[in-house]
Amino acid sequence: QEFVTVLVRDPRIQKEDSWHSYIDYEIFIHTNSICFTRKTSCVRRRYREFVWLRQRLQSNAVLIQLPELPSKTPFFNMNNPNHVDHRRQGLQEFLEKILQDALLLSDSRLHLFLQTQLSPEDMEACVSGQTKYSVADAIHSFASLNRRFPIEDEERKKGKNDADSDSESSSSGLGPSDDSISCGCKASPASEE
Repeated sequence: QEFVTVLVRDPRIQKEDSWHSYIDYEIFIHTNSICFTRKTSCVRRRYREFVWLRQRLQSNAVLIQLPELPSKTPFFNMNNPNHVDHRRQGLQEFLEKILQDALLLSDSRLHLFLQTQLSPEDMEACVSGQTKYSVADAIHSFASLNRRFPIEDEERKKGKNDADSDSESSSSGLGPSDDSISCGCKASPASEE
């Protein structure tokens, strides 16, 4: 049975400049689905990137009624934990519904959104063939720049000792990872860095 687990968690306030701040959220994916290039990944995305994704998915799948994002309210207060958590839950529910639709799963923008840190402009360029790298290349490059999850490291070590291993990381061809470079992702919701 194929599964896709998606968690939206760890909201963080990011400063753009001395006057502007925003909140981004960690998106953690764990799956055995053949639709995904990487079986485990995490990225950080902000609300307006979710808005962009929904618009692009809707324009490519006009016959599908996409789920709504949590509403953008003028009274949203990033220092109010209830506001932030309500938005986080809404973003997670949005992704959970999106990931249940086979047609939407075939959209490369969705995979770049979930498994790379590319900007919306760079995702568009990649999908339209205006980059030197493919969608799969972008996802593998992002993974190789970021720390592996502890479970992947264990599987990779096991894969060296076990010829029958089917772990993603042992067959990905990625070089050694640098643990000092991280997207700030945690191996499990309970652990802290």
